[in-house]
Order: sequence, then C-alpha cells, then structure tokens
Amino acid sequence: MELSMSFLLVISVIALSPLCLALSSSDGHLYPQFYDHTCPKAQEIVKFFVAKAHAKDPRMAASLLRLHFHDCFVKGCDASVLLDSSGTIISEKRSNPNRDSARGFEVIEEIKTALEEECPVTVSCADILALAARDSTVLTGGPSWDVPLGRRDSLGASISGSNNNIPAPNNTLPTIITKFKLQGLDLVDLVTLLGSHTIGDSRCTSFRQRLYNQTGNGLPDGTLDAAYATELRTHCPRSGGDQNLFFLDFVSPFKFDNQYYKNLMARKGLLSSDEILFTQSAATRELVEKYAENNELFFDQFSKSMVKMGNISPLLGSRGEIRKRCRKVNHH
Repeated sequence: MELSMSFLLVISVIALSPLCLALSSSDGHLYPQFYDHTCPKAQEIVKFFVAKAHAKDPRMAASLLRLHFHDCFVKGCDASVLLDSSGTIISEKRSNPNRDSARGFEVIEEIKTALEEECPVTVSCADILALAARDSTVLTGGPSWDVPLGRRDSLGASISGSNNNIPAPNNTLPTIITKFKLQGLDLVDLVTLLGSHTIGDSRCTSFRQRLYNQTGNGLPDGTLDAAYATELRTHCPRSGGDQNLFFLDFVSPFKFDNQYYKNLMARKGLLSSDEILFTQSAATRELVEKYAENNELFFDQFSKSMVKMGNISPLLGSRGEIRKRCRKVNHH
C-alpha cells in the first residue's frame, strides 16, 4: 500500500509539473489562476455582467454559450468570432452558422470595457468568452467548472472555417462526428456538448426540412413525433416565417438540465442533428439514454467536455494579442 501511494504521489507531481511551469513560463499553458495577480477581479467582473445580461434577457445565456462554441470550432478558441469586417478581415459573423442568429456581442463588449478600466490590455476576449460560457451555464442551473485561462486573441478571422467547421442542423451524423474529431473531440464530447441545446432557440429555417420532407409527400420526418410536428407546423409554415423562434427544449427552455435527452427519446428533438443521436447510432443512443436517466452524470461530463473544448488550439505566450476592443484588432 505504501509503495503504491508513493508511486501515485510521484505520478501526481509529474502530472502537475506542466501547471507549475505554466506559472512562470512565457509560452504558457492555460490554467485557472492566470489572472490572480494581474487582474484579480476579472472573473467577478465577467460574472456580474453575464448575470446582468441574463436578467434583462433570459435567452442571452444560451447565446453566450453558443458564441464560445462557434469561436472554438474555427481556428481554435481565439475570439475570431467577435471581429467585425475591416481591411483584410471578413467577419465570421457573416457566415451561415452566425448570420441572423449569433448574438451577445454587445454583452462581450460591455464586459471588455469594464475589464479595460480595471486592468488595461490584460484579459483576452477569448478568455471572456470562455468565462461567459461557464457563467451562463451556472446561471441557468447547470454545472460549474474551473475555466483554464491564458488564451490570447487572434489577429484575423476565417469565414470559410466558420462555414465549414461548425456542425449544421441538417448535417448527417458521420459529418458531425468528423467535425468534432477534427477538433480533437470524441463521441462522448459530441453527445455531451450537444446537451447545451437544453437551453436556447432555433429558427424555423433550421428544421423546416423535417416538417415538410424532401420526398414530396409533405409529411413530417419519420423520426419526429407526429403531434409535436403538427404543433411546430403552425408557426413554421412551408414558406415564410424563416426567423420564427422555437425552443430547442420545449419542456424547460430556460433551465440547464438533462431534459434535452428525454426529449430525444420521445422523438421530440427539434433539430435533425439532435434527434439522430438517438435514432442513427447505438453508441450515441446509449449515451443519450444514460444522460436522460442521470442528470449528475451529464453535468459531470459536460464540465469536462467544456474544458476540453476550451483547450482547442489556444494562442499562448507571444502569439496573437490582447485586444483592447473585442470587435477589432489593435493597431500595430
């Protein structure tokens, strides 16, 4: 027993050594205490403004969580999604996944303005996105986690990356799996992170094909509960109403919980890309069933998968910059 305990101690020290090095390394690693000395109130400030925005608009929590996803899936978690078009930059806000639906940019700017007053050119916009995603999850009743920090901001954007890398509502399961795998995320991460659809909305245009399928018979997708489909069709007509909003989880739309998975099992997942987790793969179906049964299991894995996603290709050390305003790069 003593031998195994000392072995574990050695392993723990080895495992923690990158974290220790990060505290003094210019190349750096992401770690939760990154701003403890340079901007000790950083997390408190982010939390305050996220709570303020959420109180004003309950939809904002889902929007801020989504921004972090849409940032990380394009060139890594580098705040490229926040940049406006200017000079050589074509904004990712114009891409298909973001146009007419990405929101919350003004909340991030408000947070950034407050942080610039508190500690100028210190806290990155990429880290603000990561913290706002965590705080939004907690505010709606979801799990908390320590957010590893120290990301820097990109000097450019990628509209092609935004159009091609972010999973779309009509993608097939193999395509979605591939898009996650390209980011270093596995099947467990995929099923878990899509559970964030327990809050938020989607537009009629994102799921209309399920209500009036392409076979020409005008009948709803066979994987959609018939009564639910009839209800959806009243506000999502065959043509028009593209921007009409629908809850992704109609049972508890503003509460972060495992209801999303229960809906999938009842064939009441709004998006095709959600429902296929239950209908098209034994492996993903098994996870859906586990999470539907065990909210704690879902919360525990969601925290882990969010940290993993937040680690996608961050800019560290001297790469990138700390933007003074999130919507534009600094003048060099």
